[in-house]
Amino acid sequence: MKRIFTIILSLALLALGAVTAGAAELHKLKVGHLPTSGHLLYFVAKEKGFFQQEGLDVELFRFTNSGEGLTAIKSGKLDIGSFGTSAPLSFIANGADFTIFGGQMGEGHALIAKPENAARFKDLKNYRGATIGAIRLATGDVVFRAALHEAGLDWRKDLTIKEFDSPAAVLEAVKKGAVDAGLTWIPYYTMAEKQGLAVVKYSGDVIKSHTCCRQVALTSTVKARQADFEKFMVALLKAYRFYQGNHKETVDIVAKYVQIDKADLNKDIYGGHLLVSPDPHKPSVVQFWDFMKKADYIKSKEAIEPHINTTLYAQALTDLSRREPKEKLWASLDRDFRDGDPTLHIKKH
Repeated sequence: MKRIFTIILSLALLALGAVTAGAAELHKLKVGHLPTSGHLLYFVAKEKGFFQQEGLDVELFRFTNSGEGLTAIKSGKLDIGSFGTSAPLSFIANGADFTIFGGQMGEGHALIAKPENAARFKDLKNYRGATIGAIRLATGDVVFRAALHEAGLDWRKDLTIKEFDSPAAVLEAVKKGAVDAGLTWIPYYTMAEKQGLAVVKYSGDVIKSHTCCRQVALTSTVKARQADFEKFMVALLKAYRFYQGNHKETVDIVAKYVQIDKADLNKDIYGGHLLVSPDPHKPSVVQFWDFMKKADYIKSKEAIEPHINTTLYAQALTDLSRREPKEKLWASLDRDFRDGDPTLHIKKH
């Protein structure tokens, strides 16, 4: 009996040792995100164990706005983060050596106002003389500034853009009448509707299919940890497949990170005003860079292309295609990636 007990104990210790050894082999990544359902790829990859399957121990850190998150990346406190398109491009324009290597979400922003003011802001020319609330460095802010520039308005002289540190602060400013309208992101514009405000215009109504949050890291970190970053993209691709085929469970997972009514989350995620994709969408980012310069949001003579790495995403797709040759999604995403993005257009209003 003692012999049997000894054997069982030995096997248990061996198993525990194997688990411990496996855990020790996981490569740690500190990853930053914003308080938005648009960052669902992170949440799904974490909760479904996709990061761990790829040998990664990912710790998620929440930030109030993109500027805070990118500052953490720049200082080395974060390895990776997903913080808009305009924000990392602004940091690059100011000398930060960042690399964009993947995608997360597109569109997902909106202009909100009190119902009695909503009709006014349907037409961009009516923004003259208005005070608009915006989140500092938010992508939606740049989308509307670019559109105002295209409509012949000087956003520096013809209106007042008041910057806030968080989407919640913008929502409150609109409710209190401190601003005439406000630009915020998902799920805060849905929350605004629940609180009696109106969604005047979605960012996708202004620039269809524009990029928002990208995967960003220091260029030196990308070069030093290419294998880990490729595995990171594999995990996000797995999360993308899960999000497409498992609506209810995806909403349940996101609800752990974005605590609003699940019916509202479902509307946000699958309602048509949020684009989810791990594709870096390089052509769209390059065009967004041009929009920012034309609208005088940034000043830079630097080419943005060297700051966009598409290799890691392509390698991740190749890796998954080899593992799962019968999975049609990987082939479809690869075709989309190689075909490139449609040209972005600012719609006239």
